[in-house]
Amino acid sequence: MDDLLFLSRALELAERGRGHVSPNPMVGCVIVHNQRIIGEGWHRQYGGPHAEVNAIRSVTDESLLPESTVYVTLEPCSHYGKTPPCADLLIAKKVKKVVVCNDDPNPLVAGKGLAKLRAAGIEVETGLLADQGRELNRRFFTFIERQRPYVMLKWAETADGFMAPPDFRPMPISGALSRQLVHKWRTEEDAILVGTNTARHDNPQLNVRLWNGRNPVRIVIDKSLQLPPSLHLFDGSQSTLVYSLVPPETETVGQTTYVQLDSETDFLPQLLADLYQKKIQSVIVEGGAVLLESFLNQGLWDEARVFKSPVVLEKGLAAPPIRGRLIDTNRVGDDWLMTYKPV
Repeated sequence: MDDLLFLSRALELAERGRGHVSPNPMVGCVIVHNQRIIGEGWHRQYGGPHAEVNAIRSVTDESLLPESTVYVTLEPCSHYGKTPPCADLLIAKKVKKVVVCNDDPNPLVAGKGLAKLRAAGIEVETGLLADQGRELNRRFFTFIERQRPYVMLKWAETADGFMAPPDFRPMPISGALSRQLVHKWRTEEDAILVGTNTARHDNPQLNVRLWNGRNPVRIVIDKSLQLPPSLHLFDGSQSTLVYSLVPPETETVGQTTYVQLDSETDFLPQLLADLYQKKIQSVIVEGGAVLLESFLNQGLWDEARVFKSPVVLEKGLAAPPIRGRLIDTNRVGDDWLMTYKPV
């Protein structure tokens, strides 16, 4: 029971890294001596010290470490990356035991960290709160195992199932609290994607204005490169990717990068494969309806967040039908937020 308590605390700490550590996983670490926490840490920033390092640095009396248990949400790394291996650090500190939620699926680690610890005589226990650990790092696990970003679909629809009025004019469907929540989500994901029609009709900025945090990479599909340069997406204010089927005049203009793909039928898989190569771990797809339905029909999604508002339009652009498993329902102001996962 105590193991679960301390690992739960490590998971809480790991969550603090959300939006700051991608493409690394979120990791938390708790060090316990005689049932008392003597050190805590989490991975705070990509390229910065890992959770185990920060936890050990927080210990005031390192002489206690040889009789301490280290609780960490993910297998300690065993390779040199931007930082030295955490497994080596734990061995050097002669910790007594290490308890881990999940093995690291990264081929550079993949059990090697745990094997190192065991070879050094450190007791290792794995698999505790494994489901919670995997859910916390579902973006990371998807990125490593499927070699594509974690795809989150997001849209708002009226009570009668429409996303926009018949004339496609921009019209807020969801309420103010829901829109603010969406901006919070943008700070937590690597990129945000829209299709050609949404870019043209809504002229979105796709940045973070209603929350504090980083802007995501903006992505727009413009297969024929016909979108006008006057759109907000091309204002040069943040990193932007444009995917097309025709060759661009130039590959880069300021912070905008143009990428030509070569297959109409495999356009979305190719796009996701390119994002994987660019180390973009997660992407929010914000529309429009045709693009969202394409992701749904091709099974290229991992989560859908749908706002259902009390607004009634009676006619307009229909929201895409979703064939998924409803896993959560929450009230957000006057709206209902429904979260789905694939069946």
